Amino acid sequence: MDHADIVIVGAGHGGAQAAIALRQKGFEGSIALLTREKDPPYERPPLSKEYLARDKPFERIMIRPEAFWADKGIDLQLGRAVVAIDPAAHSLAFADDAAMTYGTLVWAAGGDPRRLSCPGADLAGVHAIRNKPDVDRLMAELDAGAKRAVVIGGGYIGLEAAAVLRKLGCEVTVLEALERVLSRVAGEELSTFYQDVHREAGVDIRLGAMVEALEGDGSKVTGVRLEGGEVLPADLVIVGIGIVPSIGPLIAAGASGSNGVDVDEFCRTSLEDVYAIGDCAAHANGFADGAVIRLESVQNANDMATTAALSITGDPKPYAATPWFWSNQYDLRLQTVGISMGYDHTVLRGDPGERSFSVVYLKDGRVIALDCVNRTKDYVQGRKLVEARSMIDPEELADAEKQLKEML
Repeated sequence: MDHADIVIVGAGHGGAQAAIALRQKGFEGSIALLTREKDPPYERPPLSKEYLARDKPFERIMIRPEAFWADKGIDLQLGRAVVAIDPAAHSLAFADDAAMTYGTLVWAAGGDPRRLSCPGADLAGVHAIRNKPDVDRLMAELDAGAKRAVVIGGGYIGLEAAAVLRKLGCEVTVLEALERVLSRVAGEELSTFYQDVHREAGVDIRLGAMVEALEGDGSKVTGVRLEGGEVLPADLVIVGIGIVPSIGPLIAAGASGSNGVDVDEFCRTSLEDVYAIGDCAAHANGFADGAVIRLESVQNANDMATTAALSITGDPKPYAATPWFWSNQYDLRLQTVGISMGYDHTVLRGDPGERSFSVVYLKDGRVIALDCVNRTKDYVQGRKLVEARSMIDPEELADAEKQLKEML
């Protein structure tokens, strides 16, 4: 049976960074980095942006050159799907019936796209955007002449994909079940702005749109039927309605968790010698007033990876990283810092009509987050306000001519 001192399951941003950080911290034991994918570690955000748009080939989104892993003594194993864990025996079972033992396990398996539950969801031509094969299949259909796209879900993935598809000349309809896009992650000002931007670009955005079924010609999707009976013709459908954290083997092994596996401030699960990081890890976050949440971001994956590596190498430091995110759509760069969950007031800085503005989120009078569109200076300076939970007069915040650093 194979053995490694540290086994990392998942080779996305979190898993790759955990392996890198362990070597940087001087860990000299054996490290196995396992992924069920066939490709070496690569960046995920470009999948719905530069990679889909053909602006970046795969080689330019790889986290490190393929030779890097062997050079650092990291055993990168592709196509290894873990199906069970025996925490008492410190062992893993794979889909091919092979097994492996570990000294310490780092679970960085991320999540799987949430699927539609309606009739027709399994038709060919229905796509997620979660990994490289997903996007490769999508690009193959575009190359074969697909021109009418329906995007189900008005979150960042759906809107980013819609922007790229418009750039590629597709007719695009975005279906959002709620009354505004980005409603789970942003305030009304930002939602309204992006709705307007996409509509100006020719995207048909339908709000409060409920999907009843996907229709097909037998095996291939041909349309999306809405409640009420309207059918939207579609050569392809993209489903972007969130992810389901990949935690099945951990929960079956007795780990605590529900929407994600629970971890403490050092990214340790309730299982001995088992850590969890990234999209699948539920943790108490100080920027969310201590609420237990999952953060789906590169920042969170990388910082949790470093936290786990420090703990494993005997220099534990609690996870307390400032959350940040970004999204590129058309000529717009959105940068977010903090967590707006629970906000009770917003302040608008700048003019959305000029495509450069910020939304400041307040809770009990304190700054908890900012969304900055083409306004990098606000993003950089606003980070300090979020970290300090500064209490600032809203009228002062609204003065776009005054720099945020002057308000600290």
